[in-house]
Amino acid sequence: MLTEAECNGVLLDYESLLKAGSMLGSGGMIVLDDTTKMPEVLSIIADFYAHESCGQCTPCREGTGWAAKILRNMIAGKGKPADIDLLLKIADMMEGKTICPLADADVMPIRSFVTKFRHEFEALCSQAATG
Repeated sequence: MLTEAECNGVLLDYESLLKAGSMLGSGGMIVLDDTTKMPEVLSIIADFYAHESCGQCTPCREGTGWAAKILRNMIAGKGKPADIDLLLKIADMMEGKTICPLADADVMPIRSFVTKFRHEFEALCSQAATG
């Protein structure tokens, strides 16, 4: 995930995107405007990875499902402020601990979205706490 400011002046080649903190991957790109709710987008991404996990590796099977569940709870208004850091902890527990790169592919958006748009996750969780 790159913010608008991070995209300015970045070329669409492997080295430039790596330097900007992202990667070219499959060459696909999604552009989101400022009305997009980032926790909702991350929830969709997390659901995808949880569904795609073959279940062979425990960190992936449990981590992708756990992250997806936490995000669905946040979107449903049941999130707690501690869930935000828990997502990052789950990412740490999945990274580099599986046979294939699926878990790591889930880790990247979790860290990126939570770090760059933490205020949106905090707002969701604070609404749940007061609501």
